[in-house]
Amino acid sequence: MKQIRNFLTLLLLAITLASVIGCSSTSKQESTGEYLDDSVITTKVKTAIFNEPTLKSAEINVETFKGVVQLSGFVNSQNDINRAVEIAQGIKGVTSVKNSMRLK
Repeated sequence: MKQIRNFLTLLLLAITLASVIGCSSTSKQESTGEYLDDSVITTKVKTAIFNEPTLKSAEINVETFKGVVQLSGFVNSQNDINRAVEIAQGIKGVTSVKNSMRLK
């Protein structure tokens, strides 16, 4: 009976360890929690850009990886680029902004 209990304890420990390792992130892969956080950040940035009347939100793409927001697309002016970057930087959870936007 004691051997069975020890075996079950060891099995439970192994399963717990495997699940923790499986949910951790690497430099090139996000954990589930980070993915959800990044999805929220992306949505907030897109919404803020959409609500900015001077920007055409359909022309700006937003992607987030581990809190780093990347903006891409084609815009009409340098002012549009600067404003989009400024908006993204103002969102809670954004650690930095990479600007890949280009002028038309």
